[in-house]
Amino acid sequence: MFAERSEEVDLHKGQVCFPGGTRQPSDSSLLQTALRETEEEIGLKAKDVEILGEFDDNITLVSNYVISPFIAFIPYPYPFKLDNKEIKELFAVPLSFLMEEANFQPDSYAYEYEGHVIWGATARTLKQFIDLLKSESRARK
Repeated sequence: MFAERSEEVDLHKGQVCFPGGTRQPSDSSLLQTALRETEEEIGLKAKDVEILGEFDDNITLVSNYVISPFIAFIPYPYPFKLDNKEIKELFAVPLSFLMEEANFQPDSYAYEYEGHVIWGATARTLKQFIDLLKSESRARK
């Protein structure tokens, strides 16, 4: 699940990202931050999320943010409710598309799917996930 940021946000206008945001003093953990921000941005309630794990931190090159990504299962279909000030669009990319090596553009370190360009920290996190899935798949053969 990916989000395209609106043109109204301060940073990363129009870029593809995962839902999430900045830790607040009231957040007990980075996971709590991720769950709170995800509910605020796309209406996904924490009780509906099954957390599978956490990936390595990722630093954005332009804005110097440290991103602490989590991976989870969510129910499908889900009645998402977008905060249109922050999120222009929510979209999914089939895992089969992402697993196909030809769909990864190593020169720009990006994926392009139906007019959406996934690049930067989002592409780095996604590539880490895909590489993990591929290594697990090879280990099971």
